[in-house]
Amino acid sequence: MSKANAAAAPAHKDRTFLDKMRGNWDLLLFCLPGIVLTIIYHYIPIYGVQIAFRNYRAKAGIWGSPWVGWKNFQRFFTSANALIIIKNTLVLSLYSLVAGFPVAVVLALMLNSLRHKRYRKVIQAVTYAPHFISVVVMCGMLILFLSPRVGVVNTVIRSFGGESVNFMGKSDYWRHIYVWSGVWQSMGWSSVIYFAALAGVSPEYHEAAIVDGATKFQRVLHIDLPFLAPTMTMLLILDAGSIMSIGFEKAYALQNDLNIGVSEIISTYVYKMGLLNRDISFSTAIDLFNSIVNSILLITVNFITSKLSENSLW
Repeated sequence: MSKANAAAAPAHKDRTFLDKMRGNWDLLLFCLPGIVLTIIYHYIPIYGVQIAFRNYRAKAGIWGSPWVGWKNFQRFFTSANALIIIKNTLVLSLYSLVAGFPVAVVLALMLNSLRHKRYRKVIQAVTYAPHFISVVVMCGMLILFLSPRVGVVNTVIRSFGGESVNFMGKSDYWRHIYVWSGVWQSMGWSSVIYFAALAGVSPEYHEAAIVDGATKFQRVLHIDLPFLAPTMTMLLILDAGSIMSIGFEKAYALQNDLNIGVSEIISTYVYKMGLLNRDISFSTAIDLFNSIVNSILLITVNFITSKLSENSLW
């Protein structure tokens, strides 16, 4: 290394953030709208978190409502519903993650291995289409198809001499219906990012493997999967950071008095306490607890993956 390069190396390391951005103001301006929107809709509203520590009254406002400290949190954790709701949320979320995560990867690998472009496009269109179905419409379809009287599934069961089954009224079936309908609806869209990552794999690797006598499965195992590993790690970390945040709409739409023992999760409980019962402080405390747990999980999983591999968010 020349003396000039040796002198330039430390200077490059000591460059500040402003020095790095000095020649890239156009990129900063390009990101500015997203930064502004994030600050407005995600950071400024954080001041409302204090509602969880107050006995909120709309007339008095946030600052005028009396301070109650940890009372709302104690009320939740000492209630009979707390453990059941937390358990339902964790079980449903982990079940969805375990079932849906590998399906999207396998679908992307299968589509990437399919050499007939016309068939591949048809399969992609068929698997992507459910993603664009509204959650409410999807829930209506499930309720209609599984109806004990007019549902297609029970019609088939009766035609074989069986008795109608109230699928939506049985707790044993509810979680499976929720998770696997979600997998069917999201697997095509979730596989897009994996399919895009596989597009960056050089054909030379596969050609060399074919020359060495590798089978298609061996090429997937030793070429495609290692290329997907960084993407899979990133998405797994992000999914782990939202384990406690299951979507409210689908769980609430499929919920009824018969399956509420397994379908009552944090998001539906917060909705009922906050909007139906108008207990804003109590619902805010539950949601704050939910966010804190998600943050801890995100940091923990990111730390573990950074130790086990070189892939992490930070």
